[in-house]
Amino acid sequence: MLPFSVPVPLALASPVDQLPAEPGWEFTAKVDGWRALIITGPKPRIYSRHGTDLTRAFADIAEAARALPEAALDCELLAVLPDGSLSFGRLQSRAGKGPRAGEGFTVQAAVFDCLADGPTDLRPALLPDRRRHMLAVLESGPIPIQALPATSDPEAAMSWVGGLGGGVEGVVGKRIAAPYRAGRTSGWIKVRETWTLDAVIIGVTAARNPAQQALVLAMPTIGGKLRPVAVSLPIAPALRTELARLLHPLAGSMVDLPGTVGGLPGSAPTPYLRVEPTTVVEIESHQGAPEFGRLRHRPRVLRLRRDLAPADVRTLEHQ
Repeated sequence: MLPFSVPVPLALASPVDQLPAEPGWEFTAKVDGWRALIITGPKPRIYSRHGTDLTRAFADIAEAARALPEAALDCELLAVLPDGSLSFGRLQSRAGKGPRAGEGFTVQAAVFDCLADGPTDLRPALLPDRRRHMLAVLESGPIPIQALPATSDPEAAMSWVGGLGGGVEGVVGKRIAAPYRAGRTSGWIKVRETWTLDAVIIGVTAARNPAQQALVLAMPTIGGKLRPVAVSLPIAPALRTELARLLHPLAGSMVDLPGTVGGLPGSAPTPYLRVEPTTVVEIESHQGAPEFGRLRHRPRVLRLRRDLAPADVRTLEHQ
């Protein structure tokens, strides 16, 4: 019997530019998956970070969790391809469905914290104690559910970045002498690898406050058609002033961008004003390229690329 009702809020990491060098920290890889809370034992359940029940979608992991002692484990669900690389996009095929024959990947759970071990609430416990319980729960457990390795050496942790076919996208740091706290009060930090990409502006989102306006960004397909790949973060005032002279609205009313491009599956559509697709910008992304036609996280617009035309922008690998 767990000591609390589930789901519960999970700890969130705040972005930083570099990992701390002083002692007192533990580091784990930031792997590219879906954050989840797994309830192991005779009545397994899986919940997303937002509390959505994912048990049906990941019935294979739930069944593996049944073989473990009862516990509440904080983890990332990963889609692992036959070559050992990770594919975030393949996880999307599980949304609202479940395991299917011939889907071309396996799902694994990479566990990095333990919130409860049977009736014991471990959230007030310090990190070494929580990790000890976590490893005891996972000992001799099923292959699909394994612990992420940890280190106190920041250089060793950063050497993991880029591994698993780019699936290790950064490093998460936790203070050793700290309990488990939900949300941004956790004290957890993260460093993520970033890339720069070029994209074409095809629209500007609707916003009552100009400071909240964002750009709808596209990249060309192999056939030459511009495909929306992301909605940017709100654009900086100086850049907004520059763009005001360059962006020209197309005839017609506002249109909607599907939520799968502007957010996540299930998100509401994003209304935007279409503009002539003639302006190219450089963006900062946490992906080297869009996967399955979209960027998972809203990119930051860095600057205009007046030297580039839309035809110069990298072609999408998938139509």
